[in-house]
Amino acid sequence: MKAKRSLAMAAIGSIAAVSVVAGVDMFRTDDGVTASDPVSGRAQMAVNSQRAKDKTSRTPLTPEEQAAEVTRLRNQITAIEAAKRRSQDLATIRGKARRAAVKRYAALSNAQDDSRRERASRDAERRKYEGTPKEVARNLLADHGWALSQFRCLDKLWTRESRWRVDADNPTSSAYGIPQALPGRRMAEYGSDWRTNPITQIKWGLDYIQDAHGSPCEAWAHSERKGWY
Repeated sequence: MKAKRSLAMAAIGSIAAVSVVAGVDMFRTDDGVTASDPVSGRAQMAVNSQRAKDKTSRTPLTPEEQAAEVTRLRNQITAIEAAKRRSQDLATIRGKARRAAVKRYAALSNAQDDSRRERASRDAERRKYEGTPKEVARNLLADHGWALSQFRCLDKLWTRESRWRVDADNPTSSAYGIPQALPGRRMAEYGSDWRTNPITQIKWGLDYIQDAHGSPCEAWAHSERKGWY
């Protein structure tokens, strides 16, 4: 028996020696299988290590550990909610800033539009008084609600009265100017330059026609019947 045991020990020693010479690690897996492949052995060791970690993670927490974990999670949730509120506050601030910018832009745009309309109106008003006395009178017809066709009657009327001369002076009366205001100083309420400014005379003359006759054509018809208007 001693001889057989000695032979068995010698055989194991020989296998171990061969393993050392070959660079092969001898170990036993959890399944009870002896592995001699180095790669398989290291993989099995990694699996065993992960299993140990999983067992540890599933270990119930002590009351102190539970309290610490609750505190940690509560602090984490508080930080997340604070960050969310800051984000919401920032979004609100940006929204208010955007609305204020839109409102300011609209106000400035409206102001610019009003300014452009005002300039256009001033330019149009100024252009009405540019040109010859006849052109000025034609431009001012619309201010009285008259159509341009009324100018034909006005032209015939004032051509008869003064030939559109700003200094026309009737020697048999005190009538003066393009509309032959009687007396001429009646036009002074429209400007102290009534003697020399055709625009002052035309403005007065058109208002007089509107008040006395309603329109240039009605004033012309009256002049045709009576010889004056």
